[in-house]
Amino acid sequence: MNRMTIALLMLFAASGCTRGDAQQKAAALAAVPVSAVQLAPKAVPIVFEAVARTEGSKEVQIRARVPGTLERQLYTEGDTVKAGARLFLIDRAPLEIDLQQARASLAQERARQEQAQQDLERLKGLADRRAISQREADQAATGLKQALAAAQLAEARVRQSELNLSYASVNAPIAGITGRAQQSIGSLVTPGTDSSLLTTLTQADPIWVRFALSETEYARLRGFDLKNPEVKVELPDGSRYPEPGRLNFSSSSVDSNLGTVQMRAELPNPRLQLLPGQYVRVQVVAGTQQALVVPQSAVMQNEGGRFVWIVEAEGKAAQRQIKVGSWVGDDWVVLDGLKAGDTVIVDNLLRLRPGTAVKLQGKG
Repeated sequence: MNRMTIALLMLFAASGCTRGDAQQKAAALAAVPVSAVQLAPKAVPIVFEAVARTEGSKEVQIRARVPGTLERQLYTEGDTVKAGARLFLIDRAPLEIDLQQARASLAQERARQEQAQQDLERLKGLADRRAISQREADQAATGLKQALAAAQLAEARVRQSELNLSYASVNAPIAGITGRAQQSIGSLVTPGTDSSLLTTLTQADPIWVRFALSETEYARLRGFDLKNPEVKVELPDGSRYPEPGRLNFSSSSVDSNLGTVQMRAELPNPRLQLLPGQYVRVQVVAGTQQALVVPQSAVMQNEGGRFVWIVEAEGKAAQRQIKVGSWVGDDWVVLDGLKAGDTVIVDNLLRLRPGTAVKLQGKG
């Protein structure tokens, strides 16, 4: 082999090495920088989720208890009032007249009672001296009893009239949030009719949350033998309600149509952040278990369901379908599809394709 041939071979070899280095450098530059977490089992709460609706712990209809004309409304609709606060005034004049008549009738009956007492005492003395027949004395005694009964009836009528007069002031039986006024000032209200409903009053602190669990979920919950499981609430905007609650009711029967068991929780609501009638999500916490979790930001969804991107051994991205359970803080509990030790990518997800080379920037 002459010197010219050797020189050409060395030139070709150098050229091949340069191209290989360039391809390696290009591949390194094309790798997508990502952050990832390595999965390991951790203790997570055992929860049962359901859609729930809030309701006042006390909901009272405020109704007129005496007939009359509605004179005044003493509250602003939607205000929070204390127990005993005056809400409405009904015209007192007819009720005051009725009370005066009842008191006059009582005075008449008491006068008759006194007269009957005097008659009995006088006729009893005459009967003892046999100046009159015993029958007349017995009739006087019966007359006294009748007068006494009539006086007692008149007293009851006075008390009823006094009570009716007190009902002219319609007061709040509980503390709570007032509703819309159902009757306008000047309306004639009558007990026992639709016109008697004046407004509603709802106690929202504490507030109740009503929901249902499936028969299977309820059986699992009972299996943990918890006397009073904790209940957490997610608000409609996705944020977590800061105050946990406790179960205060579970039905003793299963709904035959839906196959569910009705349940209810009580939560403190001092700032009235929850209003009656809202739809929320609840989690009934029944204990803890070891499970894998992934950040919610790492979970994506396509026509096949939820999936994550993982880093394979050769440093390339691969798509993995997963089945998730409940959320725990900012994480999803993974029920199937991943195992301990898998590396899950948490950012730059939109740049990934199956087989894309990735470069780990951080690994949790």
